[in-house]
Amino acid sequence: MGVIRDSLSNLDDEKALAEVKKALDANTAPAKILEECQEAMVAIGDAFSAGTMFVSDLMMAGAIFEDISKLVLPKIKAAGTGKSGGKVVLGTVKNDIHNIGKDIVANMLTASGFEVIDVGVDVPAENFVKAVKDNNAKVVALSCLLVTCYDSIKDTVEALKKAGLRDKVKVIIGGGPVDQHVVEYAGTDAFGSDPQECIHFCEEAYAK
Repeated sequence: MGVIRDSLSNLDDEKALAEVKKALDANTAPAKILEECQEAMVAIGDAFSAGTMFVSDLMMAGAIFEDISKLVLPKIKAAGTGKSGGKVVLGTVKNDIHNIGKDIVANMLTASGFEVIDVGVDVPAENFVKAVKDNNAKVVALSCLLVTCYDSIKDTVEALKKAGLRDKVKVIIGGGPVDQHVVEYAGTDAFGSDPQECIHFCEEAYAK
């Protein structure tokens, strides 16, 4: 292993997909494949921040990851996880259109047995509220990569309060700039620095 990670990091779509198919044929755990993809996407994000990769590279990486997901997710669903983790409403907050991190979390949650209701990017607060109501979800996961969108997180939490749902759901935020200060400012329950922390948060929420 490691070849998938390196191929995706180098934006070599043909090799990445070929290696994923090879790994699946060898009965490699789908979650392991997604972990390698996560490592690659983090590296690509770091390269973008450092100025050695560009928006076009991010878009290409996202497209390759989407193609990999189409191969991996059916295997996850076919095999099952032996458990039902519960429902998680996931989306990128209003005025932020980043989706790569959100998509990674969605796939990792699915691999862990959760039913993910992905409401997309640039999502108004009322859409999160509607998704929680419609699906009776206990967790809302908000993605935010722009410091200018902290108020969008806060607005979403306030909308959940006004709808009488805040005491029924746990809210976690994720994305490069978020930290404990944003948790306190926006009134969420926690932040996750990687998908695994989000998974653990969701597991705890549904264990209670």
